[in-house]
Amino acid sequence: MASEKTKGIVLHALKYSDTSTVVTVYTERFGRVAYMVYGVGGKRAVCRPALLQPLSLVELEVAHHPGKDMQRIREMRMAYPLEGIPFDPVKNSIALFLSEVLYRVLRRSEPDGELYAFLERSILRLDGSKGRLADFHLLFLLRLTRYLGCEPNDEGGTQGYFDMQEGVFLLQRPVHVHYLPPEQAQDLLALLRADYDTADRLPPWPRTRRNALLENLLEYYRLHVPDFNGVQSLEVLQSLFD
Repeated sequence: MASEKTKGIVLHALKYSDTSTVVTVYTERFGRVAYMVYGVGGKRAVCRPALLQPLSLVELEVAHHPGKDMQRIREMRMAYPLEGIPFDPVKNSIALFLSEVLYRVLRRSEPDGELYAFLERSILRLDGSKGRLADFHLLFLLRLTRYLGCEPNDEGGTQGYFDMQEGVFLLQRPVHVHYLPPEQAQDLLALLRADYDTADRLPPWPRTRRNALLENLLEYYRLHVPDFNGVQSLEVLQSLFD
């Protein structure tokens, strides 16, 4: 079969045996794909270990067989050499968290060009950022909901509660338990109305309040994304910012 080329984002790498690794990549052309890679780092290996780090932006030459659970990589190289994420402990921790979230929510194999562009743009923004990063993961999670089809509606958000089930702001408290009280609803609204360029204007939330916002966002994911359970790297991320 002829080789095909695509860009991709490494989400997860799991050692399968002494000589092989299963690498999950969100690709521009094929969506989420699992690849079996043999002899990582060896003389004849198709890739180096550095390429398998969380959120690595790579270029792939693959033999793609539609319908197969495991595909084959013929060649793998760096698309954009990352200069911050691999070496900055804070950026690396954020990347680890985001890659785990993406691994858990991007389960479909269908490609999505707009989603891929958003992910690539966000990773490059994180990698090259010189400013405040305390709210980057929050902004990312909230912006990602747009591509998952469950973005909250910020209309009517100037006061009242946020209904987590319906994704809307309400003046009256919902009759169910999945809602945010006014103070936490206002924190979410501030985040909804910000972006990467205006992140420095967000309130300087203390750690406890920022962590509550993160927990609320993950609860929102649990309510709206099928089979989204927990994130193992959450505790490390919660300890980062004061």
